Amino acid sequence: MSNLSRKLQTQKRHKRLRRHLNGTPQRPRLAVYRSNNHIYAQVIDDEAQNTLCTASTVDKELKTTLKSNGGSCDASTAVGELVAKRALSKGIKQVVFDRGGNLYHGRVKALAVAAREAGLQF
Repeated sequence: MSNLSRKLQTQKRHKRLRRHLNGTPQRPRLAVYRSNNHIYAQVIDDEAQNTLCTASTVDKELKTTLKSNGGSCDASTAVGELVAKRALSKGIKQVVFDRGGNLYHGRVKALAVAAREAGLQF
């Protein structure tokens, strides 16, 4: 077992992942950040270094409709649907999924599945 904290382990995994993941204008990167209380998703064009659209559990649009707190799978599903809707409205159909060093499980997986079902391809 490593002496590194869980956060440092996640950061190391994310650095390792980012060597291979890159967002282009044709296929931007869907980056996910997960804290204990909230989850955030951004669609990023790495070549132009700008964020095309975002969604999170702290959005005013979602905050009022969420029954549970922002740290649940239901909240992640809502964020996934919202980020997919916003990306599709900007003409983005395909993305590269960046799980941010987190395991593809639980809230991160719920967000990804919801985004796929809402129409994003990755």
